[in-house]
Amino acid sequence: MNVNEKKYAIGVDYGTNSVRALIVDLADGRELGTSVANYPSGDLGIILDFAQPTLARQSPRDYIDCFMTAVRGAVEQAKSVDSSFDPKDVAGIGIDTTGSTPIPVDSDGVPLAFQEKFKDVPAANAWLWKDHTSIEEAESITRRVRELGNGYLDKCGGIYSSEWYWAKIWHCLRENPEVFDAAYSWVELADFIPAYITGNMKPETLARGICPAGHKAMWDADRGGLPSAEFWESLEPKLVKYLDHYAKETKRADQLAGFLTVEVAAKTGLAEGTPVAVGAFDCHMGAVGAGVSPGTLVRIVGTSACDITTLPLDANLQAIPGLCGIVPGSVVPGAYGIEAGQSAVGDIYRWFERSLAPARYTVGGNTLYELEQDAAKLLPGESGLVALDWNNGNRCILVDQALTGAIIGTTLSTSAAEIYRALIEGTAYGARAIIERMEEYGVKINEIVICGGIAEKSPTIMQIFANVWNRPLKISRSSQTCALGASLFGAVAGGAFANVEEAQRRTVAYKSTTYQPQSDAAAVYEKLYAVYKTLHDAFGVQGTQVDLYPIMKELVAIRDSVRGTRR
Repeated sequence: MNVNEKKYAIGVDYGTNSVRALIVDLADGRELGTSVANYPSGDLGIILDFAQPTLARQSPRDYIDCFMTAVRGAVEQAKSVDSSFDPKDVAGIGIDTTGSTPIPVDSDGVPLAFQEKFKDVPAANAWLWKDHTSIEEAESITRRVRELGNGYLDKCGGIYSSEWYWAKIWHCLRENPEVFDAAYSWVELADFIPAYITGNMKPETLARGICPAGHKAMWDADRGGLPSAEFWESLEPKLVKYLDHYAKETKRADQLAGFLTVEVAAKTGLAEGTPVAVGAFDCHMGAVGAGVSPGTLVRIVGTSACDITTLPLDANLQAIPGLCGIVPGSVVPGAYGIEAGQSAVGDIYRWFERSLAPARYTVGGNTLYELEQDAAKLLPGESGLVALDWNNGNRCILVDQALTGAIIGTTLSTSAAEIYRALIEGTAYGARAIIERMEEYGVKINEIVICGGIAEKSPTIMQIFANVWNRPLKISRSSQTCALGASLFGAVAGGAFANVEEAQRRTVAYKSTTYQPQSDAAAVYEKLYAVYKTLHDAFGVQGTQVDLYPIMKELVAIRDSVRGTRR
């Protein structure tokens, strides 16, 4: 890298509730400027319909406006921190977003929500990743693939999800045929933002990233791209039109999507012509920002959680049931990107805080902190509780959004802190099931790196994770790994680094704190995890024959044994 020519990169991270822009010094990974813009529409940026609790949409206008605000704020902060910062020295811009978050657009790539007649129509907006209105459509896609045996889901874990591209488009036909008919194409948010800021918005020619295409739209280069017209005709013939309005090839995130337009440059304070990388999903770029490599699993924990690792392309890798995808080049070039995750983690903690926490925890204004302090005083197993972490369905490994949460073992003496700890443990059990599924199919995990706000703020949760998984945990140095990873792709696409690995070596680091598993706690969690797995399979795997009668007794026995150690 010639740092005298190009010294910086910008990563723009589209989260569930806000956009964050980060400016990184490519010499050492120093974070020079950052700014956050919250989506103004709906409830914390999400358009809801309380008659349909699984509906979650967002305003494409919010995406554009918040990009301008966040990037401009980061540029201004960078200038104030370092007087030598010059926007002309920005090597490139990278974009990461939630996904699958497709947007219905017209033939020019303009969102239908920008049209007067559709401005207040939820179906014309972006269909946020956590919109699960298309459960029926996802099940129909899975069933048809299995009937035909065409292998379209081999790289998607074998089950299509209601979170994903085609299921949402098909549901739109049933929810709002007028929007469906008006839509010329559907564009993932990860593709839309690079297209918008580079002025290349035509659906047939804009850069479609292999990350969203391969993991959510069943794109497979070995099979010629998207599923065939014949396949969609066997399900819903009206879906076929979208095949002709999709790019004929996909691109990796280290490739160029285009160059910043003069209009966007003027609104953000950047230089016209700044290189813009192809977009990808937040968890994939966050994994790169946290040092993902073969043997290293990066777990990005926020409202939900994503688990990302890689494997060389010459590895003898099988299809792994229940994962979100195994896609060549979707995380880093030259490797399979392997994705899994949970539909809710932080959202479960926040649900308990907002809906069920007793008043005494809410008076101080930091409910989760107070709950965590009391939960930390409990020993593993002391509550006698086990929770299933499916409050927003199960993304992996069951891939069933119709599942719901459960807490087993409550008594009249069960406290709020005990329930809160059980919810934390439940999310840890769900993550362990994912790790075990990967290793069962030959993806060896040598180390785990955690990043995200929870990793930064909650040592109690991190220690519970380490104990449940019985593995040490590293914490990414950056608290903004998604934006950092996005900036690295911008830097590579802009020519500042030869490849992603070089960019990682220069910028990625870890905190000094490592969470080690505690042997006594890990031993109790082995027993509790066995209970969780029994419940997991009984409620989540069709046809499972299991006697649940002993479960409550086992939990009582574990509880009493642990409480006996306090005497």
